[in-house]
Amino acid sequence: MRTVIYPGSFDPLTNGHLDLIQRVVKLFDHVIVAVARNEGKNPLFSLAERLELVRVAIKSMPKVSADAFDGLLMDYVEKQGGQAVIRGLRAVSDFEFEFQLALMNRKLNERIETIFMMPKDTYTFLSSRVIKEIARLGGDVSAFVPPHVREALTSKVTAK
Repeated sequence: MRTVIYPGSFDPLTNGHLDLIQRVVKLFDHVIVAVARNEGKNPLFSLAERLELVRVAIKSMPKVSADAFDGLLMDYVEKQGGQAVIRGLRAVSDFEFEFQLALMNRKLNERIETIFMMPKDTYTFLSSRVIKEIARLGGDVSAFVPPHVREALTSKVTAK
């Protein structure tokens, strides 16, 4: 079974993330959406909340599962028996950062490949950071995230 890991903070999960998942599932037998602890980013949602938002979004995708991880990505991929890591690229600025990570990951474990995928053009401008800012300012994010994520986001930003 060919397994790919899609790591990220997913704070929150966006339609761009889901687009990538729906396309990569055609290439692999199993996709694990791996929600990173990554407290250094000061996430809006807790790890448990982010994991649950992902699980709800992928529940109708039989070849996709969600999990949380902490520590080195390559250790996690190895533990899961993964062959590759998928990373989304929205712009050239993403590439430079992701390329450096991919090279470092290759040094850590050359067996595991990194695959870059671009989202549909309608999602290239999406980022979790921008979506959180729109929500904080009272804007409508319903075109950018699944309905359950919009509800959680609205609830979270109005509670602050």
